[in-house]
Amino acid sequence: MLRSNSATATEDGYWPIRKARSSESATIKRLPAVALTAYASEEGRDRPIAADYYEHLTKPIDPALFAAVLGNLTNLH
Repeated sequence: MLRSNSATATEDGYWPIRKARSSESATIKRLPAVALTAYASEEGRDRPIAADYYEHLTKPIDPALFAAVLGNLTNLH
């Protein structure tokens, strides 16, 4: 399971998903991934999904929702 911030003040937060999806390992390529971001706009959601994150959650994260998303992604794999 990959969880990353899709943007930070100092770097592009999309590098972890690019690295995972370009891996030679089939397991790593299919790793479930969740983007966490402060951007709640439509673009804020569309960009992580287009980058191949499975889910996008807006901060602050509701712990119950986060647990449910992680559970759903775990069940997919």
